[in-house]
Amino acid sequence: MENLKRLCREPGEQKSVMKQAKIEGVSGWDDKTSKQERTSFSALYQTIGVSAFVVLTIAIAVAYTTKPGSSSVRSLPPGAVFIDPLEYNVVGAAYTQWRTNNSVVGFNPTNAIPPFIQVFDPSFLDITGPNATIRLVASKPGFAFAHEAPIYVPDLDVVFFSSNGGGPFGYSGWHNNSVVSILNMTELDDTLTCYNEFSGHTNPDRRALLPPSLVLANPSPPFNTTVMLDNFYGRQFNSLNDIKILPGSDLVFFTDPTYGWMLRFRPQPMLPSQVYRFDPSTGHVRVVADQFVHPNGIAFTANGRTAYVSDSGVMNGLEGINHARPATIYQFDVDPVTHSFTNRRVFAYSDSGIPDGIQVDTNGNVYSGCGDGAHVWNSKGTLIGKFFLNSTSANMVFTKSGLLILAEESIYLTDIQAQGIDLAAY
Repeated sequence: MENLKRLCREPGEQKSVMKQAKIEGVSGWDDKTSKQERTSFSALYQTIGVSAFVVLTIAIAVAYTTKPGSSSVRSLPPGAVFIDPLEYNVVGAAYTQWRTNNSVVGFNPTNAIPPFIQVFDPSFLDITGPNATIRLVASKPGFAFAHEAPIYVPDLDVVFFSSNGGGPFGYSGWHNNSVVSILNMTELDDTLTCYNEFSGHTNPDRRALLPPSLVLANPSPPFNTTVMLDNFYGRQFNSLNDIKILPGSDLVFFTDPTYGWMLRFRPQPMLPSQVYRFDPSTGHVRVVADQFVHPNGIAFTANGRTAYVSDSGVMNGLEGINHARPATIYQFDVDPVTHSFTNRRVFAYSDSGIPDGIQVDTNGNVYSGCGDGAHVWNSKGTLIGKFFLNSTSANMVFTKSGLLILAEESIYLTDIQAQGIDLAAY
């Protein structure tokens, strides 16, 4: 019986004590153990078993609700909303908020008023910080002035960007250029300075026939430009879209979908929709990835070993929407010698609209402008949060003041603590 008493002393020692008891014959119920003792032990053991189960259940529950980084422990930024995916894995046949168009309606089950920060995983709070806010800093209703190519110049603390290249709110087409604008981050409440011809398309009457080009621009007056590349061995590109520099190099990578043709401001395509690598020092240009419907955004991790390319195949210009096509970000390994994109795999699929421009922060989190705002995935491809605008965001860029989000007719700023990749540091 002494062994049985030892078994009851320390629940944490039950396994080792039980093993010892078996060795000493207790678990075998030797002949010296009376029937009454056996009955008493059975009742006691059942009580211990139930108690241990209850304690274990409570411990698991406490561990779950107080796990490091959980929303019950860490406070949300002002106005932020936490959405537990477990609460929406099953909504039932009577659910009244089914989304029938992934390009128009965002996932907002709490019906919070945008703009706001939407948290799907506690790790998103490491990106936002405890005091992050999101606010409107510029607006031009009826004109999609804030769509493409945001470039931040730290020394000047300004952001260059362009209007939508097509569509009813872009006011551009066969004969008209996009408008390039400058936003002074130190004077966010001032009127935007807009001017034409920054891209080098100097004759609006021939805009559609001018070759899409890579252009090096002076960010200071007189804003002179130098065309670096305007063809692939004598064939015009389709509609150059996004561009990134490979960290640690001067190599230029860019995407070339056929949106110009689909929006009727470019001639019929002469090349497949592909991703290219351009070396300004040698002039060599080559294809590094293909098999896309519409390659769009592009980005690299800080070490340059991983590339991301978004495919906005679901959006087909004036031909409309095809939900059976990609709204997907693909992840690639970058060959250290040839720089070809290899080992293609799905990284993420956007639940709203398309993933357009892509940015990567210093911790490897991936950002993309989508149908209801800017989405953020961790490096494993899990959606951890959104900057929910309830309107399309095509692009965003990191600045000293935070993440600047281009949303067609509006621009938003969210003062998060995450930082973008500084190419000057590589």
